[in-house]
Amino acid sequence: MEPHFDFNDIFILDMANNHQGDVEHALNIIRQHAAVLQSHGVRGSIKFQFRQMDTFIHPAHHKDSDNKHIPRFLSTWLKQDQYKVLLDEVRAHSLMAVCTPFDEESVDLIMELGFDIIKIASCSATDWPLLEKVSQADLPVIVSTGGLTVSQVDDVVSFFEHRAVDFAIMHCVSIYPTPSELCNLANIRMLRERYPTRTVGWSTHENPEDTSPVMVAIGQGAAMYERHVGLNTDQITLNAYSSTPEQVDLWVAASRQAITLNGSTERPSPQPVETESIDSLRRGVFAKKGFKKGTKIARDQVYFSMPYTDGQISSGQWKQGIIAQSDFKKDGPLMEATLDIPAQPEAQVIKSAVHDVKALLNVARVVLNSEFEVEYSHHDGVTAFREVGAVIITCINREYCKKILVQLPNQKHPEHYHKRKEETFQILWGELHVVVDGRHRILYPGDTALVLPGVWHHFWTETGCVFEEVSSTHYNNDSVYRDPRINKLEREERKTIVDHWGRFQLD
Repeated sequence: MEPHFDFNDIFILDMANNHQGDVEHALNIIRQHAAVLQSHGVRGSIKFQFRQMDTFIHPAHHKDSDNKHIPRFLSTWLKQDQYKVLLDEVRAHSLMAVCTPFDEESVDLIMELGFDIIKIASCSATDWPLLEKVSQADLPVIVSTGGLTVSQVDDVVSFFEHRAVDFAIMHCVSIYPTPSELCNLANIRMLRERYPTRTVGWSTHENPEDTSPVMVAIGQGAAMYERHVGLNTDQITLNAYSSTPEQVDLWVAASRQAITLNGSTERPSPQPVETESIDSLRRGVFAKKGFKKGTKIARDQVYFSMPYTDGQISSGQWKQGIIAQSDFKKDGPLMEATLDIPAQPEAQVIKSAVHDVKALLNVARVVLNSEFEVEYSHHDGVTAFREVGAVIITCINREYCKKILVQLPNQKHPEHYHKRKEETFQILWGELHVVVDGRHRILYPGDTALVLPGVWHHFWTETGCVFEEVSSTHYNNDSVYRDPRINKLEREERKTIVDHWGRFQLD
């Protein structure tokens, strides 16, 4: 189920018990950290922790407990009306309010006070009675995964998905403070790949002076950030993993710098300054000796040297068969405007497209063996392959047939039907527009479309698409096209069929 709440780029500052049970100190923590978040213009939040001490702690441990956490929990215990004062302060600074419940009664209190997000602590991520209660709260949920196995993370993800909970995931290491060698920030990328519809963040306990982990985390794909915060006073010294406002300021600034450095996954067009830099190192093509207009220039008549001049052909543009359209002097540059450069052969259109097809298969994580047949469909001719075409990879063709189809962005396949074959498309990557019997659908990964024999259909993609075709046996010349021109073509005129990718067969 797709999430509806936008978890991206939220900074969660966990006050935890660093308020020391002192409301005024807690208010100062909120105010000073709110000023830092607002100075960076980020989506900020303050996180509380709720425990109902009367029931959360066993009666025998209310005094002289040997559990190291219990005395601290009891000594910093605030009442409901005190938390209300703090919550009002959070709202006054236009921050979101987050709370971690450690028992079911605290979930009720979170709802009563009107918090925005529930945060599940790592120690509660397999506490199924508590998670069941949280799932009924109808609030966005963030789950920390410190100390969990991958199987346990799978369990909690499945638990919340089955209950239609809007949730995100935090990579977390429950060691306080966390040494660098145990941060395992590559787990963020693993979680993003394992749960691709979920926002994944980094809940951090490392040395607050070290801002490099948040930068690495963002490089791995973290889109949500949490750390413990507090204030030092004459009487209070923060623990080794909590941050002061000054440290949070540096931490948030480092995250913004990491996002700038990360940039976009879209490959940008070269900047003019970059093109100029590359051109200044490019080799141009020069005449080794003088030759006359009309000369078919051979490789031994030219040499490649820098500097390259605008309008000159570069070494990368050189090809056999170029004809001089003017006289050239020894050591003169070969200028594109004075040359007749042969057009690329038809097969080169397909050869260059194959590189893009292989790249899409890599992006879609579709792995092929070495025993397959490839059909390059080009119903409007090879030169128009990138506009009208598809790559059809036959994996199996027996009583049943399986093919992988790849279309590049903005490629279309003409309208047709099959006389004998029944087929089902299933999308693996990208989006596919399909019109079956006049009905238009957009298919997304996982979607299927059934095409019965004799049913008109055609398809195209704007994004590029990789999809499976599972069908009855494929027969040659089984397709009938709406365009009579295509029906008049011989099969080899509208399809190029090769073994594997046809590296040499295409020549």
